[in-house]
Amino acid sequence: MTILTIGKKAPAFTGKDQNSNKVSLADFKGKKVVLYFYPKDSTPTCTVQACNLRDNFALLKQQGIEIIGVSADDIKSHQKFANKNKLPFSLIADTAKIIIEKYGVWAEKKLFGIKYMGIRRTTFVIDEKGIILAIITKPKSKSHAEEILKVIA
Repeated sequence: MTILTIGKKAPAFTGKDQNSNKVSLADFKGKKVVLYFYPKDSTPTCTVQACNLRDNFALLKQQGIEIIGVSADDIKSHQKFANKNKLPFSLIADTAKIIIEKYGVWAEKKLFGIKYMGIRRTTFVIDEKGIILAIITKPKSKSHAEEILKVIA
């Protein structure tokens, strides 16, 4: 597993979003990027988190922040999730877990005593030069935008 730290260069990536558009970190050079990893489309906590980012999208954009979500769900699942919740940002379908592995968020988890592999909910705030400014390891879904704004203030 990759261990990324604040002050290091964010790993480059390219993936396809819910509209089958190619999205690369390089596309956002000169802009701040919030790259957030979440376990699964349309689950309660993931929906609350995505909707919090949606509801604060204009405020985040005013601060020069671009938002990109990543999960292992496929494009069709992302389309449904984005359309249902009117999400104005890209959701990358990383079914092969290439970006997920690069960012070190694929990990052993435990639910009701059962161990399994899954995405550890994590957000990376990346500056205009591609350097990791902050890593939010346990984002608060209901106030995630607020957490992000505090980090860049």
